[in-house]
Amino acid sequence: MLKVQNISFGYSKNNIVLNNFNFNLKEGEHLCIMGESGCGKSTLLKAIYGLLDLQKGTIFWKETQVLGPKAHLVPGMDFFKYVAQDFNLMPYISVSENIKKHLSRFYPEESEKRTQELLEVIEMIAFENTMIKNLSGGQKQRVAIARALAKEPELLLLDEPFGQIDNFKKNTLRRNLFSYVKEKNIACIVATHDKNDALSFADKLIIIKDNKILANNSPKEIYNYPKEKYCAALFDDVNEIKIGNKTVLFYPHQLKVVEKATKNTVTVTVLKSYFKGSYWLIEGEFNQQKIYFNHFSDIKTNAKVYVNFSVNS
Repeated sequence: MLKVQNISFGYSKNNIVLNNFNFNLKEGEHLCIMGESGCGKSTLLKAIYGLLDLQKGTIFWKETQVLGPKAHLVPGMDFFKYVAQDFNLMPYISVSENIKKHLSRFYPEESEKRTQELLEVIEMIAFENTMIKNLSGGQKQRVAIARALAKEPELLLLDEPFGQIDNFKKNTLRRNLFSYVKEKNIACIVATHDKNDALSFADKLIIIKDNKILANNSPKEIYNYPKEKYCAALFDDVNEIKIGNKTVLFYPHQLKVVEKATKNTVTVTVLKSYFKGSYWLIEGEFNQQKIYFNHFSDIKTNAKVYVNFSVNS
């Protein structure tokens, strides 16, 4: 189990990036870290891996304390693997050689079998003999993930792991990777901007705001009952509608166009319609504020429609 206890870190006295963080992670659990750019996601991963010296608090994996550069000549924990956004691959050797770099040379058959298994996970069997320098950014990102998995770490730390990968590859890779990690009972922490990493695959979700943990719960709980607009906005457009003296948050799919006005409707003037494939996102205005809702077709600009909302939506 990972135990992060009251940790704080800053790059200077006046630049505190992690402020009193507390959370636990069990073996095999998958945690997503979300928040706006600069909130401390990458710094948290570096602290957990042992690349930073904490100003306060402790980090333990089971009974072993994670210590930073002051305690280790080569920082980083052997039983963790960290995939940063710069990948740090060896450019003048092949894809398969980069993966095998962390496997034993004394058992070549086992090493080859493991390499082929990981090439299949990242869908790069056809590129196993290609030099890293000849790959695209997204392909390098996939190799870096496979290399990190080579020796089956106890904890895998991924910083924006699909940031450079095309959408048509991203969805398959995400399913392959997280299924593989679960099957091997490898704990995983992912720093991400992508809601799909959290909603579909994470057991836990932490949201960071102003260098503090704002929310720590299951993705479903945080999505359905966001503490504030900041949390909800990480998943979708968000509407703030005042009901009596209370401001309620609604996602676009929770608002519906209806034919008649009721006590739970507002009259909206349509400004724009955005085609989203299986639906249209409609941008409108009422009481001098923007509102966004989904609809099965586009609606003409300046048309007035009744939009229904409910506190129990």
